[in-house]
Amino acid sequence: MRQNLVAGNWKMNLTYPEALALVEEITHVAGEAAATANAPEIVVCPPFPFLQSVGEKLPKGSKFHLGAQNCNQKESGAFTGEVSAKILASVGCEYVILGHSERRQYFGEDDALLGQKLKAALAAGLKPIFCVGESLDTREADETFDFIGKQLTDGLFHLSNEEFAQVVVAYEPIWAIGTGRTATSAQAQEVHAFIREQIARTYDAQAALDTTILYGGSANAQNAKELFAQPDVDGGLIGGASLKAADFATIIQSF
Repeated sequence: MRQNLVAGNWKMNLTYPEALALVEEITHVAGEAAATANAPEIVVCPPFPFLQSVGEKLPKGSKFHLGAQNCNQKESGAFTGEVSAKILASVGCEYVILGHSERRQYFGEDDALLGQKLKAALAAGLKPIFCVGESLDTREADETFDFIGKQLTDGLFHLSNEEFAQVVVAYEPIWAIGTGRTATSAQAQEVHAFIREQIARTYDAQAALDTTILYGGSANAQNAKELFAQPDVDGGLIGGASLKAADFATIIQSF
């Protein structure tokens, strides 16, 4: 079922004491907003070592959920330094980010690998937040839709209808991540509508209507309300602004 959702991706930031202080501040500052009827689902995605401790500080039975930033495609084995979806689920994770542009760019993750990670996450009962998005060169070459369409087809659309129903899609224009640049609300809506159209063509109209699609390119406290007002934008995958409790709370209140 389609839901408004805000996910905070802390990336490789904060020490352990800082992480605990931040989650306490977020739940305090945003707790009242999160309890309202129209509040989005809220996912907090800290670095691996902090997952269980941060999760324990999220209010039980609330709209706060714990998420991870990545997982390995294997269930277990001799893969030093890796973390499986099964391990993530065992410490309380409900969501996992897959295919973030930084994983694709810096760690060589391609759509074939991400397809395996999706299967592993779903098998462990996690809800994947699957990221797609284009570079500035791709956008300027007017190839955005072809590029994103291929990412969807190769990385995501191999799932069954039942599996796909568990997935959140995030559009993150690479040219707007950590650059201070943001897609206009019209640009975001255009791509979100395209993604929803591709889902309808691959699955069906109901699947398209039910899929949550997030915007993930430098969304912040100042622009979230305008972005979230677009008919096909269901929330945000938030980077830097999720490290500031007051800003994250403002984003949560932007629906």
